Amino acid sequence: MIIYLDNAATTPCDKTVLNEMLPYFCEKFGNPNSLHSFGQEAKQGISKARKMSAAFLNCDCKEVFFTSGATESNNWALKGVAQALKKRGNHIITTEIEHPCILATAEYLAKQGFKITYIKPQKNGIIKISDVEKAITEKTILISVMYANNEIGTIQPIGGIGRMIRMIRSKNRRIFPFFHTDAAQAVNYLDCDVEKLGVDMLSLSGHKIYGPKGIGALYIRKGTPIAPFMHGGHQEKGMRSGTLNVPAIVGLGKAIELVGKYQLKNSEIEQLRDYLIDNILKKIPAAKLNGDRKKRLQNNVNFSFEKAEGESVLMSLEVKGIAVSTGSACASGDLSPSHVLLAIGLPHISAHGSLRITLGRQTTKQKIDYLLKVLPPIVEKIRKIARGIKIN
Repeated sequence: MIIYLDNAATTPCDKTVLNEMLPYFCEKFGNPNSLHSFGQEAKQGISKARKMSAAFLNCDCKEVFFTSGATESNNWALKGVAQALKKRGNHIITTEIEHPCILATAEYLAKQGFKITYIKPQKNGIIKISDVEKAITEKTILISVMYANNEIGTIQPIGGIGRMIRMIRSKNRRIFPFFHTDAAQAVNYLDCDVEKLGVDMLSLSGHKIYGPKGIGALYIRKGTPIAPFMHGGHQEKGMRSGTLNVPAIVGLGKAIELVGKYQLKNSEIEQLRDYLIDNILKKIPAAKLNGDRKKRLQNNVNFSFEKAEGESVLMSLEVKGIAVSTGSACASGDLSPSHVLLAIGLPHISAHGSLRITLGRQTTKQKIDYLLKVLPPIVEKIRKIARGIKIN
């Protein structure tokens, strides 16, 4: 039995999505910028995908820009606003638990003279709105807070932060600070209505929602000052030049459309998540759930097992045919401890040894039961080895 439980890293492309994409490789292959029928046929596919995306986000089609993924979208949001408003202010607020692409971009901007404030989460992994509010100064031009964490699954109060920012802008009669959220992990499970959230920008990624890799989008509210990401042709209204990846965009649109049709399945995933958490706590002594018990993504489980190194548990599960993660797949080559777990107060050894299990549409109770059968003896064996006990 081969079991995939690393859906936060990537999801399998839905066959319905794939079938939607296929004609745009060899049949409807035109360049959407061409005026002839081949180009217009491709352009129609892009327009349909943009409408699907806009409907999901509750925004205007003109506010949806296609990118190569959430990493590009996040880079564009931070660098673009910083460049556009550098004469108005030099302060940016984000959090200690953002995705590495946000943190790396913030570090880059710091070297360009911008001042970055990193908000520390509570021990449950959730940011306090009041901490964000206290950090705002008259020089704050941008605030970026991820919607849901990719490691521990905690859901941030984005709607509350959005309302607070709007009140401050109204009170001070300023157009800034602007508000961005990385919603790559959230799209499958949370309400991404940009009006309810009060965000000015929102990033999303195709391969996190059963769509293709190498495609994403950035929602940019009309009137948000942002510099173009790439110069060249006039694609994406001159904001992101380059020939559009038509098959991937079509796939993204279909994947977004399907999100709404899987709400019942998400409830089943949440039940399996709770079943898994309850049984791990029951069957494995000294197991610690990382992140809030309730305010977490419906598919996310993240544990630290005392005196059982996470990578050893992962490799032992791999032998049993189970694929999980020790944290963010984007940092899998990094031997340093999880910055997210350190931020919520875990000691170095625990932050270095977490196990992330993320469920998906293909996850069944039978698969979870198999995991629960093999995981406890694996943890026990690794703990014995750590204590120097001979294993027969």
